[in-house]
Amino acid sequence: MRYLCLIYLDERELAVMPEKDMDDLNARHLELNNELLDAGHFVEAEALQPASDTTCVRVRNGRTTLTDGPFAETKEMVAGFYVIEARDLNEAIQVAARIPSATFGTVEVRPCRDLEIAGVAHKASRKSR
Repeated sequence: MRYLCLIYLDERELAVMPEKDMDDLNARHLELNNELLDAGHFVEAEALQPASDTTCVRVRNGRTTLTDGPFAETKEMVAGFYVIEARDLNEAIQVAARIPSATFGTVEVRPCRDLEIAGVAHKASRKSR
């Protein structure tokens, strides 16, 4: 089963993090990526630009509106994500606990689901095409 692991961090903390510490954090993430790949858990991972670079798109009554920044006002913003393969939620939690940013942020673990049309499941990922 696929799980999305959303990494929430306080961007103000990241902005003042010394370069050496940021380099170390990034290196630990890349190391984990390789470990997860070797273990068959890795599907995808990305770091995200700051929330200030976000554009939100909404379509209401056929009209598209754009707003800057994240939808919710909060201290922690989504800073990155992993999509992993795991047997079950317990294994997904074990993998998420290894994500280096979990030591000072939050990692939300959410099961992915297939899109269903007339009771038939269709994978949404590009791998299924």
